[in-house]
Amino acid sequence: MPLDSQKQPAAAPLRQDAHCVYKQVARLLAEEPQLEAVAFQPKNHLLSIATLGNDRGRRIADRVSEVVADREKQCGIVDARGICEQCGEAPSRKVGDANVVVKDVLGSTVIEKLTCRTATRFWQWNTLGWPRVACCGEPAPHSNPDEWKKLALLAALCLVTGLMATMAQSFAAASVMVLPLFGLSYICGAWDAAGASWARLRRGELDIHFLMLAVALGAALIGAWSEGALLLFLFSASGAMEHYAGARTQREIGALLRGAPKTATVLEADEEREAAVELLASGMQVRVRAGEQVPVDIRITRGESACDEANLTGESRPMPKQPGDLALAGTLNVWGVLDGEVLRPAHESALQKIVNLIAQAQRFKAPSQRFSDKFGTRYTYIVLLTCLAFFLLGWLGAGWPALLGEAGQSSAFYRAMTLLVVMSPCALVLSVPSAILSAIASGARRGVLFRGGAAIETLADVRTVALDKTGTLTEGVPALVRIDTFAGEEHAVVTAAYNLARLSHHPLSRALQKIGAQRGAASLEFSQADSKAGDGITARYRGLLHVLGSSKFVRANMQTAVGDASAADEHDVAEVWVAGPGFCGRFLLRDQLRPEARSMLDQLRHAGLRSVMLTGDRVGTAEMIGQQAGVDEVQAALSPEAKVAAVQELKKAGGKVAMIGDGVNDAPSLAAADVGVAMGARGSDAAMEQAEVVLMNDRLENFVTAFQLSRRAKRIIGQNIAIALGTVVVMALLAVTRGIPLSLGVVAHEGSTIVVVLNSLRLLFLKR
Repeated sequence: MPLDSQKQPAAAPLRQDAHCVYKQVARLLAEEPQLEAVAFQPKNHLLSIATLGNDRGRRIADRVSEVVADREKQCGIVDARGICEQCGEAPSRKVGDANVVVKDVLGSTVIEKLTCRTATRFWQWNTLGWPRVACCGEPAPHSNPDEWKKLALLAALCLVTGLMATMAQSFAAASVMVLPLFGLSYICGAWDAAGASWARLRRGELDIHFLMLAVALGAALIGAWSEGALLLFLFSASGAMEHYAGARTQREIGALLRGAPKTATVLEADEEREAAVELLASGMQVRVRAGEQVPVDIRITRGESACDEANLTGESRPMPKQPGDLALAGTLNVWGVLDGEVLRPAHESALQKIVNLIAQAQRFKAPSQRFSDKFGTRYTYIVLLTCLAFFLLGWLGAGWPALLGEAGQSSAFYRAMTLLVVMSPCALVLSVPSAILSAIASGARRGVLFRGGAAIETLADVRTVALDKTGTLTEGVPALVRIDTFAGEEHAVVTAAYNLARLSHHPLSRALQKIGAQRGAASLEFSQADSKAGDGITARYRGLLHVLGSSKFVRANMQTAVGDASAADEHDVAEVWVAGPGFCGRFLLRDQLRPEARSMLDQLRHAGLRSVMLTGDRVGTAEMIGQQAGVDEVQAALSPEAKVAAVQELKKAGGKVAMIGDGVNDAPSLAAADVGVAMGARGSDAAMEQAEVVLMNDRLENFVTAFQLSRRAKRIIGQNIAIALGTVVVMALLAVTRGIPLSLGVVAHEGSTIVVVLNSLRLLFLKR
């Protein structure tokens, strides 16, 4: 739905509470570089988004739909009441401090980024379906984790009262005793389904809950009370199990944040004070004592210790920490006292990003799930029409009794109800999402974050794995070999390199930051920073140009000579040059191959995958690292553009391609691959944004875990679909050709649903 967003708007009112859809969409616009605008008409149930480029896997569309759905009952604008009754503020065109405006354009409310008129020509508008509520007992992402207990209690009451009624009926008890017991059984069994069905009926839709309620009511009308009670018991019991599966998944994810600190010790002029974690800002100094959790991501400035990172990575050994190292939020300081500089606010910490990615992933549907959703919705109407036709054919064509059976012959209505039960697609609708959610939770426990079901299904089909070198195959924090100073003092070289490196996320920059912190380099505030991926960075201090990067890049940006030294004699070192007014030098850094790299590549080769290293490093260094790691092919001296071209060539060669990287310069190739895989803790935001899979805390061996888990999940999805469809086909044929008891149809239908859920839960119990 393209909208002329440049027409003069009428201002829209704003709400300041947490339920405000404007503020939440503004947050999404800030978080999603591709998302440019969101437009909606609540009265007409129209929702559209504008993006730069394609929305791969509908990831952005799903996030926007989730925001609107979450606030449909909370925000007066979204539910079409058209007022902000809880805000009461004067209309404003701007949302808080965000560079976002709200407009009324051609009857639509448009929330868009502040941008130039030319940029809007490149927007791609896509119309989304208005958010729907979950069906078939699928718990919402933020549902009560104890909801399954209430459903289990209702199912138990349904069973007990149904058995009591059936026993009373078998002893020829009076109807005045039997019917109330059956009525109570029906109420307990239908309680949850009735609420869900009513919500859908108000939108003019039919779902599986409606089908089950219709069968139970039909069974009661023809006197088959016990069969109806059995149906409702099994349906409510399977619903409780589905909620339990969802709660179990949420518990696995919630364990990441369990025990996270609420306050932190802030250092100001060598004095300590307590402050709420959410008030911490970049640049503040904090202290973490032994036995305390690190409150936010910090770079250690003083002290030595070890941090237990098991909750993030599963690594049982505490990792040593010293000045210059990174300590992540949520990890446990084991024995020493650490002082550190806050790198980012709590809501932007690596731990919180991980939790947010998981929350997003649970909403992103796999291709097979989108198919089953569409199929299940249309199939519901097909089932109703088929059963109606079967009833009329049996009654008018075959001469079966219409409603009540006669002389041992079932009625047409009874057989139609049985067919309706066995053809209901409950197990089919659950076959994919139950497995996807279990796989996401299982991956989170093992240090792997899948950003949705599409990533799981695609990774299972990967045949080639491309890997970056620095920070991916290697440890990513090279050790210093030596510093060569060609002009000026070494202290000036170290200080400039330390501060310029703070403006970059490249692994070599992290090494320079650590060197500067260990040598006590002073912090300087640079301005006009400009980074060129793969080459280096320029910035000014007090108006004077400083350059950090490759020799070629430094020479090209400095007016004066920067030294006449030739390349280093060592073939296994990386050179980083730095120059500024009156000084010039270079750092020689040696990176080490990750200890787990060779065994990981051997496992991939054993699984039939081919490995290719793509790096911008020198050919000699790249080939040496590639030989040590056992990579099948090495492509070196590649620019970011050349990496993208290499990935595209690998895709043309046949088979799906996964790309593993961690830096800003890897983001384009991650986007070009079929599956982008980012190193999590130290990886750049750009890499994590483009990746479909994130390896927590940079553990490369977790890629093997991700690959094996995705294959296992895809097999289970196939098994679930086969079980669901197989049960429907077999039981439907029996119901049509031979006629089966309603109770047998109920057991087969609900049994297949329970089997599908239990089969999916197996993913949670895989050995680590």
